This record gives sequence, structure tokens and C-alpha cells, in this order.
Amino acid sequence: MTIHFLPPNSDRYDAAVEDAIATCNGDLRGALRALMLVNEQLESELVELQAAMAAFGTVERRTDQSLH
Repeated sequence: MTIHFLPPNSDRYDAAVEDAIATCNGDLRGALRALMLVNEQLESELVELQAAMAAFGTVERRTDQSLH
């Protein structure tokens, strides 16, 4: 019987770091810059989603109030 263990999170992150560096042909600065740009894009999308949720909540509250 073979028992398989999931790798620790650090192994998963190490693999992701290695992938990012390899994608940038070994350029550490390029990999870091790419990750920072992706993070900036994700933060921007999060702000947009939060604004959409806030607007939806406002519309939903107005609709609920008009029904009473």
C-alpha cells in the first residue's frame, strides 16, 4: 500500500516562483515586475467588483423599500 502526501504550501509556492522566473527566462527582476503587474490588475478588478456590489446593494434596497 502506497501512501501519498500532499506537498506543503511552501512547495507549491516555490514551484510557482520557479515557474514565474522560468517564464521570464531566468530574469528575477522581470519575474518580480510581472507578478507586481498581475497583482495591480487583480487589485483594480477587486475595486471594480466592490463598487459594483455597493451599487447593486443600493439598487436592491431601493427596490425593497418601494415594495413596502
